[in-house]
Amino acid sequence: MDSSALRDIARQAMVQRGLLPDFSTAAQHEAARLAQPRPPGRPDALADALRDLRALPWCSIDNDDSRDLDQLTVAQPEAGGSVRVLVAIADVDALVGIGGAIDVHARTNTTSVYTAAGVFPMLPLRLSNDLSSLNEAQDRAAVVIEIRVGADGTPSDGDVYLAWVHNHAQLAYDGIAAWLNGSAPAPPKLDAVPGLAEQLRLQDRAGAALQAARRRRGALSLATNASRPVFTDGVLTDLRAEVGNRAKELIASFMIAANGVSARLLDARGFPSLRRFLGAPQRWERIVRLAAETGEALPPEPSAIALDAFLTRRRAAAPDAFAELSLAVVKLLGSGEYMLSRPGSAADGASGHFGLAVNDYTHSTAPNRRYPDLITQRLLKAALAGAAPPLSDAELSALARHCTMQEDNAAKVERQVRKSAAALLLAPRIGERFNGLVTGASGKATWVRINHPVAEGRIVEGVEGLDVADRVRVELVGVDAARGFIDFRRVL
Repeated sequence: MDSSALRDIARQAMVQRGLLPDFSTAAQHEAARLAQPRPPGRPDALADALRDLRALPWCSIDNDDSRDLDQLTVAQPEAGGSVRVLVAIADVDALVGIGGAIDVHARTNTTSVYTAAGVFPMLPLRLSNDLSSLNEAQDRAAVVIEIRVGADGTPSDGDVYLAWVHNHAQLAYDGIAAWLNGSAPAPPKLDAVPGLAEQLRLQDRAGAALQAARRRRGALSLATNASRPVFTDGVLTDLRAEVGNRAKELIASFMIAANGVSARLLDARGFPSLRRFLGAPQRWERIVRLAAETGEALPPEPSAIALDAFLTRRRAAAPDAFAELSLAVVKLLGSGEYMLSRPGSAADGASGHFGLAVNDYTHSTAPNRRYPDLITQRLLKAALAGAAPPLSDAELSALARHCTMQEDNAAKVERQVRKSAAALLLAPRIGERFNGLVTGASGKATWVRINHPVAEGRIVEGVEGLDVADRVRVELVGVDAARGFIDFRRVL
């Protein structure tokens, strides 16, 4: 089966989950009429009040195939070992008006859907890959979030403002990580921009300090391996594990800190917000038993600090098994959700994000890809302008529920298409046996993940006594690519 057939499966899965695989004619026409705002000094300047920060050495670091660039970063040293980090976020709101045809599509899906058959973007490609993407060598309007990072990694409340920015180099995670680790030379683009190498060294130092400070508060150090499809001449040939690296951790640290600044600014201005919440794991007792199997002891009540200390020790003691341990913990932590937060109070009684060890956390750094981020951007711009919130508490609360639901639906589509892709690869291997990790266990079904190729399927025979994180030997007994079914039976 080629990529077009797999894409048909993805489209059908989206429709079944209440997601729109295609843009309406009205949305396409609306996108075609849009024009890129021009910065000062050029025709059709729209906002002379925006700061002009184009001369700063901005760069993007993302996947090597990313075209929807949401953020740029730059860092500046300050006295006492502190660093001022600036994160520029694509000003999608300047192009997508509330209630327009594009906004209706984005509000329906609430997220881009990244499947093994390709991406179903939340915004038309004319925006997400062009007009609202912070593309290399282009001037763009942006919402800039400042973070001051102390020498000990503690972020202090910075600032938020509008500015013109310019991406001087589009860089990729893998190349930058290898260079930072000293295992590869600098990517050519890095050497082409004077001072950019020193700039990224400074960013790396600030990102590591932020991460270390969060770790001291209990942020979890996990290393799950997502699967990435590999196509050769349009035919799926493999699903490979995609692992984290130093550059990804650097950007993640900046985005987490920027999201905290956004949340606190809205609260300080008396604005409501959509917070991202992940409570203490409901299956903490299983995590405790999982630790006990390795000779470790965790407290009876959930503790992020204790859990991260355990994970750190296991990473050092058994690095080859750490990805599987991480996956098991992620499954037991559960899923996050969006909640309305009113000024001066927690999100509908919630306390924060257990895995990230942060209390003030909204999504604001990926408005090309996630609708909650576009909502936050609109709230921030209204707060900066001294205007009223563009959405009522009731609307925000309804949107929080809808975004959570659609995020879950998108994840199910991505998982189903991933299974269809894996089923295609596994079809010639019926009867083969694999080592697996149990990733789900309930009265309805028990699921197992294998690693070569990366695939998850259902155990249809021999599930008695199995629980999440158990290691099992399974035999492949059947596949159905159209429905994304992969069936195993447990063997001893």
